[in-house]
Amino acid sequence: MTEETYPRTMQADTAPRDLLATAWAILAFAAGAALTVLGIIWLIRGLNTPIPAAGDTEVLRPLPRIVSGALAIAFGALVTQRYTRLLYAIFTQRAYVRARETMKIDLIQVFLLFMLGVVLFPVLWIVSMSLDPRDFSRPTGLTLIPPGATFDAYKTILTTPSPNPVTFLQLLRNSLLVAGGTAALAVVVGTSAAYAFSRLNFPGRRIGMLMFVLVLMIPPGGTLAPLFVLLNSIRVETTILGMTIDANLRTTLWGLAIAYTSTALPFAIWNMKGFIDSLPYDLEEAAQIDGATRFQSFIRVILPLAVPGMAVTALWGFLTGWSEFILAWTFLTEPTRFTLPMVLRGMVGQYASGTPWSQFAAMSIVMSIPPVLIFFLLQRFLVSGLAVGGVKG
Repeated sequence: MTEETYPRTMQADTAPRDLLATAWAILAFAAGAALTVLGIIWLIRGLNTPIPAAGDTEVLRPLPRIVSGALAIAFGALVTQRYTRLLYAIFTQRAYVRARETMKIDLIQVFLLFMLGVVLFPVLWIVSMSLDPRDFSRPTGLTLIPPGATFDAYKTILTTPSPNPVTFLQLLRNSLLVAGGTAALAVVVGTSAAYAFSRLNFPGRRIGMLMFVLVLMIPPGGTLAPLFVLLNSIRVETTILGMTIDANLRTTLWGLAIAYTSTALPFAIWNMKGFIDSLPYDLEEAAQIDGATRFQSFIRVILPLAVPGMAVTALWGFLTGWSEFILAWTFLTEPTRFTLPMVLRGMVGQYASGTPWSQFAAMSIVMSIPPVLIFFLLQRFLVSGLAVGGVKG
């Protein structure tokens, strides 16, 4: 839009914003040019660093400067090119509308990039710490690629994750059994109970839902004592998945999964009730008119439609069983039944200097992989499941 197309009143109203947009464009152009020059300096310094001998632990030392320099040059060049064109349009065509829109979009992008940095900074710190071979007393700073970076910490946790006679595969299997069992029980029991609260009328229905809300406020450790006594009074003698169990239910992985399910059920029932409430009852009535029983209509009509809600419930149950360690630390006694969170907790020494931080960080990263994979597998169900289950009921 040229100056001739502006009414005089509009020119007066938009003059401060036009000036601000022009100043922003000049500042962004200068910042892009400065970043490009700085990237060139970093790249030259990285390339001029003497190449270490083969097998030297400092072989990756110049890599951060080279990578940072290349990224700075690429980003700076893009910013400089973008604002060169914008400034040319401002001074030749008076494209102030375009300048204001560009400033608005860029401010939003800067804010989003800042939030992305805040979110990714702890992850980068953990990754960097897992590659650091130095025996430091406590983590104090961030070096993206620490001097002498190595994967020895990952090798250690995969070969000898604990002083106890247990392998990483055993720990992984135990954690998957507990987390998977918690997710399965939460889905089965939670969905069945939610259907009853949603579709059936019985005494205490409203009070029961209120009690679930109150139970959600109790931390998992608050139920430790009664769960300990209850599970300790039940003795199990059976063989499940090739494992012979002859002990108190408290000291078994299935007992631990039941304990975790008790903490996951309130959310599971509340979430699934809200989701089932959103499903039209006419579908069940149509199935029952065709001769289906209530149980058949629940299995064949409700469950297929409730998959998004069950995906949210399953993910919540899996995360509960995967990351919790207080109950596991209290209940389990046999090292062959230990879980990954217990080993991670066991790495923490009495003081900061007694913690192997590289191995601690490596174990944290490895432990985060299964939940992330589960999240991506269930991602297409999660948005609708959370949105519907969170507002209905």
